[in-house]
Amino acid sequence: MTLVQLKHFISLAKTGSFAKSATATHLTQPALSRSIRALEDELGQRLFDRVGRVSELTPFGRQALERARELVQAADDLRRTSQLSGQQEEGVMRIGMGSGPGAMLMTPLLLRMASERPRVRVEITRANTALLVQALRDRTLDALVVDARSLRPAPDLEATFVHEMAGAFMVRRGHPLLESVPKKRARSATSIDELFHYPVASTPLSDEVARMLVDRYGPRAHPDVCVTLRCDEIPSLVELARHSDTVLLAIRAAAPDLVELPMNPPMAATARFGLVTLRRRTTPSALDLVRELMDERLMDGRPSRRRAAP
Repeated sequence: MTLVQLKHFISLAKTGSFAKSATATHLTQPALSRSIRALEDELGQRLFDRVGRVSELTPFGRQALERARELVQAADDLRRTSQLSGQQEEGVMRIGMGSGPGAMLMTPLLLRMASERPRVRVEITRANTALLVQALRDRTLDALVVDARSLRPAPDLEATFVHEMAGAFMVRRGHPLLESVPKKRARSATSIDELFHYPVASTPLSDEVARMLVDRYGPRAHPDVCVTLRCDEIPSLVELARHSDTVLLAIRAAAPDLVELPMNPPMAATARFGLVTLRRRTTPSALDLVRELMDERLMDGRPSRRRAAP
């Protein structure tokens, strides 16, 4: 069997159609059929049941598909390792960032790479955790910096250099919630009911943060209920809070010029940002600069290194 045959097998399993798979692999249908038949002959079992024009995996085919993917990925990793060794200070680093880490790290990383590794091509992708993890598994990204709490348990993922950063409700200076209340008494804390008189903005939050908000402030504090303005880009939300009465729920360090609202009870929530890679996959040497920047820029709490993803 060859890697080419395995790739043909993977393609047909994905499409379920000889016609579509032949187009995707730049083959004629008879050539693709011969490749699949030769692989089945070598393995001694059928990989597909032909049901009309649809090709469905047999029970053995489903087992073989996982092994075929592992072999093809291992070969791709070996090829990439060779390329990285030969390129030394050149090459490509493709990294995905969640909204919080992106706000803290993206610009500093680009500046550092331009200064210290000018021959490395850097590609940064911003998206939610689920999409970034899929891209990592598809080998279109080399590493991610995301909220580790938003990761689903998986044996193929490894999160290291985990940093905790405090979250807060924040408003602009001069916001009505910061004004003193009647009876000449300074406001010491804000209740969740008072906060809900204003728009609340946030990035998508992890289930763990949602549970914490509900535990402390009740069902109305669930992000699906209380957040009225949501997007993946913290800088846009910070700008919104600067120029309106919107209350921003985000990591405190993302908006140092905004004022943190003292809450009753205190929120005491944190985000755990980690560097996520695929186990047993070679990563670009330039990823060391990402680790350095995480140590420098993600300052809340102590970094806990070499911690596996949950």
